[in-house]
Amino acid sequence: MADEEKPDGKIRKQEEDYTKEVDDALPKAVAQATGGDLRGACDGLLPLEKKARIASDAHSTGRILEAIVQMCFDGKDWDMLGEYVILLTKRRGALKLAVQKMVQKACVILEEAPDKETTLKLIDTLRTVTAGKIHVEIERARLTMKLSKMKEADGDIAGAADVLHELQVETYGSMDRREKVEFILDQMRLSLAKKDYVRTAILAKKISTRYFEKDEAADLKLKFYRILIAVGVYENKYLDVCKYSHAVFNTKTIQADKAEYTKPLEQVVVYLVLSPYDNEQSDLVARVAVEEKLKDCKAHKDLLEGFINQEIMPWGKVDTEAGPSLKATPDFSQSTEEGKKRYDDLRRRVVEHNIRVMSKYYSSIKMDRLSALLELPQAQVEEFLSDLVVNKTVYAKMDRPNGIVNFRKAEDPTTVLQEWSSEATKLMGLVDRATHLIEKEKVNVKA
Repeated sequence: MADEEKPDGKIRKQEEDYTKEVDDALPKAVAQATGGDLRGACDGLLPLEKKARIASDAHSTGRILEAIVQMCFDGKDWDMLGEYVILLTKRRGALKLAVQKMVQKACVILEEAPDKETTLKLIDTLRTVTAGKIHVEIERARLTMKLSKMKEADGDIAGAADVLHELQVETYGSMDRREKVEFILDQMRLSLAKKDYVRTAILAKKISTRYFEKDEAADLKLKFYRILIAVGVYENKYLDVCKYSHAVFNTKTIQADKAEYTKPLEQVVVYLVLSPYDNEQSDLVARVAVEEKLKDCKAHKDLLEGFINQEIMPWGKVDTEAGPSLKATPDFSQSTEEGKKRYDDLRRRVVEHNIRVMSKYYSSIKMDRLSALLELPQAQVEEFLSDLVVNKTVYAKMDRPNGIVNFRKAEDPTTVLQEWSSEATKLMGLVDRATHLIEKEKVNVKA
């Protein structure tokens, strides 16, 4: 047992000896560098660094590397600093922990660089020596973020985005989750600024929305969904924009302030009524309609109720009552093509709602009467009807010669007969049961 412990003891003693040697050597090197011989001081530490490195003494090696970086900084020789960083990371058998300490020290010193050119040069050096090394992947990511922000500040959005897209931070096991999300959000933001909407949507899938359920992630949640709202608005995916706005509205920090929740709630209503009708849209309408805070947005509440009630909404009335307030918002601004398109889409949704309502109340209707109710020429009425039939929202069949629209599907005679037979059988069963109960009651009375 004593024999097994002996080598460990030797190693511990060896490490202690290097610690003492480093303690003795560093003050002398600092004094030499201060005296003007910076290169001689740095070179003088290299043999000791080699001995500590070969002995796998990461602590002593790291102290030496940090001291060399600090001496170069104190001597204001930034070129020599870059030179030694490259030299020390390429040494044979370089210790990961020691290199990590040196890079971290260099990253701290980077903040004190005298000018932009020096900063960029040192960032380039540090990114070169950290490329492909897992033990310094976080430092490389932070350096890349700094470089990206510098490019963005210079107005080079494309360059900033390209630099940041080099990182695949979702694969970094040592990086904190919040920091990962911040990196991906910056990638999304730059992609959006570059108008690369496809990449923005792809990057969004790298973030699990379950993370945003934590209260401390509320600020990141708002950034995430606001970026997605911009993508959805550009692509005219109205229902998606509605969902993203609803997620913003449901954030605790937003709910606490009326001035904050009014705008996202209005966006929820606007893009909900702009969305084509389907089961999901109908369900979301029902859930938003019972929101208590909707009373603070009266115009939008009235608009939503118009789509809930099974009554015809005359477009002239909608345009007169809700039109002015809607056109005053950026979403429906008549000074932009997008705003005009959304207002036209709103009219389309009103017409579609009216046709669905009529299909419930009428089995058939004259085309001229339908045209008058919808306030549209017959050609447009046919277009709207065709779209709804193709989407299987309503059933309709047009009889052009007679000018009639049928909303009821003609039933097969066999099916009608079977239904009549079934109903007749049920009726006879009820009659038999009633007769039996009456006879039973009579017997009881006589008894």
